[in-house]
Amino acid sequence: MRILMITFSIASLFLTDSGFAADWPQWFGPNRDGVSAETGLLKNWPDSGPVFLWRTPLGEGFSSIAIARGAAYTMFAEGKDEYAVCLDAATGEERWRVRTGSNFSDWQGGNGPRSTPIIDKERAFFLGANGQLYALNIEDGEIVWTHHFQTEFISDPPHWGFSTSPLLEGKLLIVEVGGPSGKSFIAFDKTTGRVAWASQDDAPSYASPIAITVSDVRQIVFFPVSGLVGVAAKDGRFLWRHPWQTGPDVNAATPLFLAPDRLFISSGYGKGAAVIQLVSQKGQFSVKKVWRNRSMKNQFATSIHHEGHLYGFDNAILKCIAADTGQEQWRKRGFQKGSLIFADGHLIVLGEQGKLALVEATPEAYIEKASAQVLSPRCWTPPTLSNGRLYLRNHNEMVCLDLSR
Repeated sequence: MRILMITFSIASLFLTDSGFAADWPQWFGPNRDGVSAETGLLKNWPDSGPVFLWRTPLGEGFSSIAIARGAAYTMFAEGKDEYAVCLDAATGEERWRVRTGSNFSDWQGGNGPRSTPIIDKERAFFLGANGQLYALNIEDGEIVWTHHFQTEFISDPPHWGFSTSPLLEGKLLIVEVGGPSGKSFIAFDKTTGRVAWASQDDAPSYASPIAITVSDVRQIVFFPVSGLVGVAAKDGRFLWRHPWQTGPDVNAATPLFLAPDRLFISSGYGKGAAVIQLVSQKGQFSVKKVWRNRSMKNQFATSIHHEGHLYGFDNAILKCIAADTGQEQWRKRGFQKGSLIFADGHLIVLGEQGKLALVEATPEAYIEKASAQVLSPRCWTPPTLSNGRLYLRNHNEMVCLDLSR
């Protein structure tokens, strides 16, 4: 028994020093592609679904949940106020909250914040629906620095509020600010909040940026109103552009990088999807269309790429399409406008009415392994998976389910 206790203590110290191997510290997972490396997840559920570890009241909003070093971070609105909040990831107990502005009101889609925080070693970064950017100390929520997009950068917020999620790239925090006069995309020094570079004049939409490397060039890809735009990660220098404008100016789904040089984009409102290829010649980039069709129209939920296939919501229909051609492989109704992530060979799908399902990630057919009604409507926030725990939210509460086998 003594040997076992010593072994456990050493393992605990190791985990404390190295952090948690399965953190989900930002929008759409560790690599911003909705994919988790976790394995050994529970494949057979009782009718009631996976075991609820905890549930806690949570106000209005669509911000998803970031998990880092045993803490859960998200945003919500309560009454007239908007908040950044930190919870204990194991128990759901609140550690701290910080008011980040007034509640964003939208009678059409729902009130509250939309952006997902991103967590660094010492700080958590939050963007409110009205354009307030905060760097907070992860221990107590103390404000380190802040910017207000509308007053400082003369940004005109999108119709449904600022929804993009900040991106960390080295020492920079990169955000789609949407300001005129070359201030559409801004990189802030993550320590001081100082503007490191600013670039372009594009009006903001709702998608979150990603960082990719093509032909040894590190770049940030944005998806504003005008379409897909690539700029150099180091200094914001313009690299390339692919026009893609949707009727109501809604490009909401995050672009997906299909290595080594392709990108998948999709928008709703009848627009469709496309795969483009970035071609580099003598240091200059051009864009080549691989395919374009209307087989996948992501209104707001980002698709998943796995082994040459794309899984996502074509409006209210869950679909699988081939990544190289866009050809439909299968379709499934019953979730309405849901969202999904990938782990352990399976899709974890959450429908907007609160149905949770585990679906085998295969192009052969829709194969559902398990499902359960776990939340009440409306669920427009994608799941978060960390260390065998699944975190979900709607407009009333946040829950944590045990997916460990």
